[in-house]
Amino acid sequence: MLEFNQFFQACSGFWQTERTYHDLLAAEVERSYTEYQVDPLTEIQKQDMLSLSPLKDNLKDNLHTNLQIGKEIESSSPASCPGFSIAFDTISEKGERVFMSLKALFVPYRYIRDYKVFLTTEIPPVASQLPITEEVVQGFYLRDEGYSESGAIQSSFIYLPSRQTLEMTTFYRRSIAIDQMRLVANGMRLRTIITYKKPAPGIVPSVITLAGFGVEKRRADAGN
Repeated sequence: MLEFNQFFQACSGFWQTERTYHDLLAAEVERSYTEYQVDPLTEIQKQDMLSLSPLKDNLKDNLHTNLQIGKEIESSSPASCPGFSIAFDTISEKGERVFMSLKALFVPYRYIRDYKVFLTTEIPPVASQLPITEEVVQGFYLRDEGYSESGAIQSSFIYLPSRQTLEMTTFYRRSIAIDQMRLVANGMRLRTIITYKKPAPGIVPSVITLAGFGVEKRRADAGN
């Protein structure tokens, strides 16, 4: 069983992915192949990521200070919030190609003063309403670029050590995305991506527009 930071350490490297996407509105199925490189963020890059977020003024002092001065810190320290730079190249079976790069940082709630102030008031889909136990790690998932919509975006995440599963929920302007990755073996993950139509305020999302499934493998000579 991998602890929170151990899971992210196992996610670095060069990965190859075969995915199948089901467009449920158009009743179409499409496959794609992706190669992507995942590298840990430096402490300076983490500070840059935090500067884009409204969380920056509400960080607990030890996280903010340690990130600014760039100290070497124990892995249990707040400044070890895991983060990645990700560059991926995707080609669909129709020959369409998409290249994208972004940075992502995962900040547990325990490192934020009054974190509930920053929680969304939108209702998540039933499928992402997981029971909370002491072992579960929850927090904010920050990106300098969204997948469905451009620009910096703040999402939420939950990590279940007993399942080695990371689930990320993003409320976009027009949709809600649930992205889950489960490390099932060294260098192998299962990935599911579910997109919901954005409902009216106060309504639980229930209309699924896209469902994606994939197997991700890390190249043996890349990363740990």
